[in-house]
Amino acid sequence: MAKNPSFSCASCGTSFTKWSGRCDSCGEWNTITEDKGLSTGPSGKSLGAKRGSAITLSDLRAEETPPPRTQSTMGELDRVLGGGLVPASAILVGGDPGIGKSTLLLQAAAQFARQGLKTIYVSGEEASAQVRMRASRLGLTDAPVQLAAETNLRNILTTLESEAPGLAIIDSIQTMWLDTVDSAPGSVSQVRAAAHELTTFAKRKGVSVILVGHVTKEGQIAGPRVVEHMVDTVLYFEGERGHQFRILRAVKNRFGPADEIGVFEMTGAGLAEVTNPSALFLSERGEPSPGSVVFAGIEGTRPVLCELQALVAPSPHAQARRTVVGWDGGRLAMILAVLEARCGIPFAGLDVYLNVAGGMKINEPAADLAVAAALLSAREDSALPADTVVFGEISLSGALRPAPQTENRLKEAQKLGFTSAIAPKGGKALGASGMALQQMSDLTGFVGEVFGAG
Repeated sequence: MAKNPSFSCASCGTSFTKWSGRCDSCGEWNTITEDKGLSTGPSGKSLGAKRGSAITLSDLRAEETPPPRTQSTMGELDRVLGGGLVPASAILVGGDPGIGKSTLLLQAAAQFARQGLKTIYVSGEEASAQVRMRASRLGLTDAPVQLAAETNLRNILTTLESEAPGLAIIDSIQTMWLDTVDSAPGSVSQVRAAAHELTTFAKRKGVSVILVGHVTKEGQIAGPRVVEHMVDTVLYFEGERGHQFRILRAVKNRFGPADEIGVFEMTGAGLAEVTNPSALFLSERGEPSPGSVVFAGIEGTRPVLCELQALVAPSPHAQARRTVVGWDGGRLAMILAVLEARCGIPFAGLDVYLNVAGGMKINEPAADLAVAAALLSAREDSALPADTVVFGEISLSGALRPAPQTENRLKEAQKLGFTSAIAPKGGKALGASGMALQQMSDLTGFVGEVFGAG
């Protein structure tokens, strides 16, 4: 059945059911025209002819004050958040089971509550008594945090609307369920719908919401990737169970720099902040040995020094092994290929093992030269000096490309007692006046000058 046409005034926008020569609202003549459909398509599947309300537009020169932030007094957490908690923001925190997500967020909730921010902690995985036991172990029982154990999202949103908190922590998003979605909690549709409802609630009511998310075997947050697009900030809580170090890494942040990290140490009294992570990652480093190289890296806005360890041994198998922990395995294969093709140093028939000490994960390509130095040091059984740091990117042609923020890397190394550095040519090193800097132009020259081969 054909729908009746609609008409509107081009001058004032008033809608009419039929055409007339004069607008009854504004009095203008010949301004009433038939509305064209917003879209074409089958009935019930497209917008059709019905029009909505016009939105207000502004230009790029509109000045708005930056959103106020609430500090938690946990410097590492505030750093990762971009300077503090932004009102009406949605934050997604992921990590392996048992890594310490609930411990971190309970400590954060207590600190925010002590700063005067009304905080509600909703647990869908633990009873309130279990959360209280953890709070007692962490010494947080005096914090004015309100607890709840609930998984029905309708009840949770009703409570949050009536209580009007400044911060709500949902642990976890996989346990929440909507009574309007016909699927089990944790399914893709339930996770997507729950994340959408919580995110839109945060924007409408001005409540900051922190969601805890499970991760898959590959380390990615479980559920649809659209959940990461809904929220303002995505944080990953990383760490190895055998190490006491924990790293909170921002992979997305609409209110601050991405790839920023905060370093914590797991203790009996909870997570303790590490203000100087470089010193912590190098604290267990002993005498210089073959295959050990210190890499001066940049994580977010701070320089971080860590130790790369390599082991090269004859392979008893027909196909040599390549094992990497804390770095990209594909990039290791590229470095080995460049060493063989450009420098004539083969690794065929040799097992190669590479490890980033302390449970650290490195993503930047500036670690290429440090990895090559560790591999050559292990292969030639020749240790680099203990007071030397290495960094630089290697291209497929064998040329060395300068790393960004060279000056900050050298300053951090100098502060920790390192006296020399090996880096590509072209990097700005104005603030490293007290360091002996060896600048190389290609990988062949690096191999010949440092290891006497090429």
